[in-house]
This record gives sequence, structure tokens and C-alpha cells, in this order.
Amino acid sequence: MTISDIRQMYEKGTTVREVVTEAINRARKDQNSAVLEVIEARALERADELDARIKKNETIGRLAGVPFLAKDNILTYDSKTTASSHMLENFEAPFQATVIERLEAEGAICIGKTNLDSFAHGGSTENSYFGPTSNAVDKKRVAGGSSGGSATAVAAGIVPFALGTDTGGSIRQPASYNGVVGLKPSYGSVSRYGVVAMASSTDVVGPITTNTEDAELVLNCMAGVDERDSTTIKIEKTTPELKKPRFGVIKEGLGEGIDPDVRRCTDNLIESLRNNDYEVGEVSLPTSPYALAVYYIIVPAELSSNLARYDGIKYGTQKTGDSLQAVYENSRSEGFMDENKRRILIGNYVLSSGYYDAYYHKAQAVRTVIIREYEEAFEKYDILLSPTAPTPAFKLGKNVSDPLKMYLTDILTVPPSLAGLPAISLPNGTGQNNLPIGIQLVAPYRLDVNLINAAKLVEEVINR
Repeated sequence: MTISDIRQMYEKGTTVREVVTEAINRARKDQNSAVLEVIEARALERADELDARIKKNETIGRLAGVPFLAKDNILTYDSKTTASSHMLENFEAPFQATVIERLEAEGAICIGKTNLDSFAHGGSTENSYFGPTSNAVDKKRVAGGSSGGSATAVAAGIVPFALGTDTGGSIRQPASYNGVVGLKPSYGSVSRYGVVAMASSTDVVGPITTNTEDAELVLNCMAGVDERDSTTIKIEKTTPELKKPRFGVIKEGLGEGIDPDVRRCTDNLIESLRNNDYEVGEVSLPTSPYALAVYYIIVPAELSSNLARYDGIKYGTQKTGDSLQAVYENSRSEGFMDENKRRILIGNYVLSSGYYDAYYHKAQAVRTVIIREYEEAFEKYDILLSPTAPTPAFKLGKNVSDPLKMYLTDILTVPPSLAGLPAISLPNGTGQNNLPIGIQLVAPYRLDVNLINAAKLVEEVINR
């Protein structure tokens, strides 16, 4: 169901309470462990308020009466915000995130919270303290991560859109695995106030939807400067219309390790674009193969600093000890999962005396090179194109014991994140066992409108 479908239901006389109640019922019947908590009382109260306003012919927002789910690292009223961790298992937020406030101002109704990898550390939603989320198409396979709960919930038809966060592909990769649309806006275009921080230089909040039009609408409702988040920026609202964008296929995105079905679907799209008179050429980003190594130096460094606040004293899980140091150690030892600890250790190591210059400083230098290569590529092409993930969704448990294999699932989504660029994953056919395959489009920084316009055109080509 799309946002447009819901609007049509209201035009035919369906009440907001009826729509929201049905969405809540679907969430309670969730068979994929995508939904952690349902926010029923507040959702129905807001539905009744909207019904009353509609009866009075009052002005309502662009998302009036549209139910949605939020990833459980986004603060909301009348629910816990756990980040799928033991550390925050019982944490209730004293305020709401800016993105929730802005969506509610437009009439959207949050009906619950979705599962994720603990503190958003992971690529499969198997690192959740509450257990893994399964894929919407095949329950024996992963949902992707870390926004796997949100992607699965949309693919399963529980809600027309859900919110995720994307640090290195955590919206786009699960969207690809579940056959839905996942939009990562330009860095800073959407406020992160009220979002549990992972890596402050790449974290972005974005929508997961069933089509590009809905993603555009949700983004427009959320985006904009927020005085409570100093990193927020204005994004371009209008640009000269790209009737025939030039597409650059990233050479490194079709190299070694790409699944045959992913390559086939990508090649088919390239051929279809050319048959529809679009200019499609090849572009090289020579440093992009090193992006994953750069990412796993910079991101652990940032998240180790962000997670230092969780010591069991002010909030979060607190374990006893015979000294203050013991309380810290016991609380963090039990509160964090193995992947959290692994990344904290890596982050502390690369920031430590004697290793900062050898690792962190060099990684930031390579990050600058990656940004410049993108800038050069955009001088020739309007939109860059690659598969979203190197393979379709893999089986649950396959990569749990091999962190490197898990990290490699983000190899195609990490480079745009390091550069802060807007990127979107669109469904692009299926492989064996009907498993969804995604295509990733990337646009220049702050030109999210160009990305969305191009995505609509590509969506038309795919759906023909």
C-alpha cells in the first residue's frame, strides 16, 4: 500500500482510526520479527484527533493519517527506545526526535518501533539483543541491516513507509534485500537530533518506501535546518530538470565478487536505459575499493567515542561492582553485544597514541581522495550507477562467525556514505528463488532532487 492508496481510502470515506487500527493489527501479526513494539494508545488518540479535524474541514498535513514505523534508535514518545540493545532495554525517551516531530506535524502517525542490529552495528539485523529479523521474501534469509526491521515491515505491507538510519548502507542494503526503495539523503539534510548516535560524520535518517514518489514526499516533510543539530543544511529544492540524465556505471561496482544474478540484472538495466535513449557510459573510481577499509577505521573511531557515554551510571543497564571501575566494566560488558565490543576496541585502537597517524589520519586522507574522485565523475555524468549489494540476501547465520564477510556486504554502499552523497536503492528484478536485487543511484552532494528525479525515470524503465 502506498501513501497515495491511503489518501484515496480517505477520499472514499474510510476513517483514520480504521486505517491505523488495521496497520496496528498487521504489526501485531508480524511474522518476521520486524516490529519490536506497537505504540497503540498514542496512535489511536492521534487518529481520532485527525478524524475530528477532517470532519471540521480543517487543513491537514501532507501525510495526514498515514501510519509508519520508526527504527528503534529514533526517540519517540510512549515507547521504549532500545537501539535493540541490552544496554538500553528499558530506556524511555524524555523527548521525540526532530524527524518524528516533523512527520507528526504533517499528520503521519507512528504506530511502533522496528528491529535493528544493536546500536546499528551490523549488516543483517542478526546482532539485535531481541533476535534477528527475517527477510520478507524468504524467512530463512537475512533482512539486511542495520535497518532490517524497517525494510522488512514495508516489504511485508505493514506500513507504507518506515524510517531507517544509514551510516554505510543501512537503509539501502536492506531495501535491496527486501525489494523496496531505500533513500539515503545528503549528509546533514535531515536532523539527527533525538537519534542514537553511531558515527557522527556519516549518520543520516531516511525513508524506506514502496516507490520513489513516497520517498520524495517523506524526505520533503523531514528535511531542513534544525537549530538543535549544527550539522543540518539546506538542500536544493529545485534544479534545472534532468529530462535525460547522463548515467555513469561505476566500473569497480561490477568487479570481482559480484553475484551472477546481480550482474545480469544490472546489465539488463543498462541495456534498457540505452534502448530508451539515455546516455550510459563507464566511469572509474579507483580509490573506491579501499573505501571499506577506510570506513572500518573512521566509523569505529567515532562510535567508540559516542558509546563512551553508556557507563551504567546516568542511564542504561547498570551492574553492581565493588568499585566504580568495576561498575563501568560490568555494565559495559553485559550491556554491549560482541559486535559493539569489537567496534569499540577497533575505534580505541586506531585513536590511541602511536596509531592515530598510522591509521585514522591516513584514513581521513583517503576519504578526501574518494570525495574528489566523485566530484570528477560528476563532471561527466549526472548520476552514478552500481548494484546496491554484491549479492542477494544470504541465509541467516551464514556470516555471523565471520565479521569480514559481513562487512563486505556494504562494499558498494560505503563509498557514497564516506563522501556524504545522496543515494537511493531501487528494486531491479530478482535472482534465484525470487530473491530481490537492487540498483543504487548516486547524485552530487545536496542535489537530492536530481537523484529523486533520476530515480523516477529509472523506475519507469524497470517497470516497463
